[in-house]
Amino acid sequence: MPRTKTIPELRLAVQYACAHEALPDRAQLRRWAKAALETDAQLTVRFVDEAEGRSLNRKFRGKDYPTNVLAFAYAAQAAAGDLAICLPVVQREAQAQGKPFKAHLAHMVVHGMLHLQGYEHETGAVDAARMEARERAILARFGIPDPYR
Repeated sequence: MPRTKTIPELRLAVQYACAHEALPDRAQLRRWAKAALETDAQLTVRFVDEAEGRSLNRKFRGKDYPTNVLAFAYAAQAAAGDLAICLPVVQREAQAQGKPFKAHLAHMVVHGMLHLQGYEHETGAVDAARMEARERAILARFGIPDPYR
């Protein structure tokens, strides 16, 4: 009897700690996050302002500036954790790179989800290439062009 592929389950909570006119709804976030899933996951996505993004980055990474996305994994064997997405940073990056805001936001969700599942890009060129290839493939399913071009 052939084995059927089990579709990973996603438990998702969303926190809107700042306002933005183009924030995605929970259903859209679920589609982006689920596309990056390789295993069952429990995820909280929190949209933060610049002050909170800077505070989190300083506290957990020792870097005194806000960054686009932070991933906080809670279990090594499964994708469980939080993503903190700093909307002002994502918006500035999208404008500077000439990308639609939603496309760049989708990239940040996918990027964070991959981090929660053990992907890394700061540990070497091979790891970065592997993670970027996975991001490109996932985003292409949504019609989003290569974010690294």
